[in-house]
Amino acid sequence: MPTIRAVDADVFVRKPALSKATSELDPELAMMVSKISTITDASVVYEVSLQPGDKAGTIRVRLLRAARLAGVDVAVRKSPKGWYVGLMTPERRSKAGRKPSKPAATA
Repeated sequence: MPTIRAVDADVFVRKPALSKATSELDPELAMMVSKISTITDASVVYEVSLQPGDKAGTIRVRLLRAARLAGVDVAVRKSPKGWYVGLMTPERRSKAGRKPSKPAATA
């Protein structure tokens, strides 16, 4: 059975959100942003190797976040050592998911 106890009502007071300008990036994310910002065409591809203790899913999410901060649309694919990161192209875009619906025919 869960324990229920009374707490102060201040837990519902919203704290102001930090903007990108005021929040500092940690050094690892800043390094990822600077590397990803150098991806200018499809021929530039990096391999991100995982270190002991790194979780593949966490690193992938951080890569996508760094790409969003850098303003680059990237494709992330699995590699034997970690992840490949390159510029998103129509050939690299995933075909998985729901197909677009056909527009209704007009009579």
